[in-house]
Amino acid sequence: MSTHHPSAAIGVFDSGIGGLTVAREIASRFPHEDLLYLGDTARLPYGTKSPETVVRYAHKCVEFLAQQPIKAIVVACNSASAAAVPDLRRSFDVPVLGVIGPGARAAARATQNRRIGVIGTRGTVRSRSYDERLAEISSELQVFSNPAPLLVNLAEEGWVEGEVPQRVVETYLEPLLAESIDTLVLGCTHYPLFKPLIARWFATLERRIALVDSAVALTDELEARLAEDDLLRRDHNGRTLQFYATDDPTRFRDVGRAFFGHELDDVRLVDI
Repeated sequence: MSTHHPSAAIGVFDSGIGGLTVAREIASRFPHEDLLYLGDTARLPYGTKSPETVVRYAHKCVEFLAQQPIKAIVVACNSASAAAVPDLRRSFDVPVLGVIGPGARAAARATQNRRIGVIGTRGTVRSRSYDERLAEISSELQVFSNPAPLLVNLAEEGWVEGEVPQRVVETYLEPLLAESIDTLVLGCTHYPLFKPLIARWFATLERRIALVDSAVALTDELEARLAEDDLLRRDHNGRTLQFYATDDPTRFRDVGRAFFGHELDDVRLVDI
């Protein structure tokens, strides 16, 4: 499945386009690495599915990506990270990284008062995945979670600035601020699009609250893992960015542009 060679690609999958914020961070950090991204848009959302179904979908995604030489798999979906990462690690002979563990570890490092807020989809919040990871790190950490489902729709419509998203963000975050959190985990890959808006609002409140973007935390850990395994690409001969979608590549390309930060030149429809 993997050649375990530095020139092999980094494979990334998500249930849709949100994981493009993770792919964007990886592509920025590793300008010479080949990147394969699969958005399983025909089966989204994963958050409403049973864990067993999510594991099955995740296997199909990795099996597809592993048809090409890959040296790491990034699970850029909170639901799949919660349900499938341990099983994928047992099943595939490449490093598998999810977004939840790195995000939790980054939040634990960032907090001063040990009070951490988490926003995510209803499925992610209901799974208590971040709560469990943070509890493993320290029993002294207190976690306060709130689902923020409307942010997904706003992000996909491009409404990431202005009065409407501002009010929605405030509605979701005010209960967490009331718990005196000093760290906020953006527990959905759509939410980094709202980082500027959230940071400006926190500044007006004169509250010092660390914003944890799991995409950044994951990329830090991916870099360390590839370096440890001597898998960072050594040649600088250009790179390939290849995108796949299991449904409607036109919409994937049009909406995904904002998530990835520039045009998605080559999006291929695939059946897995």
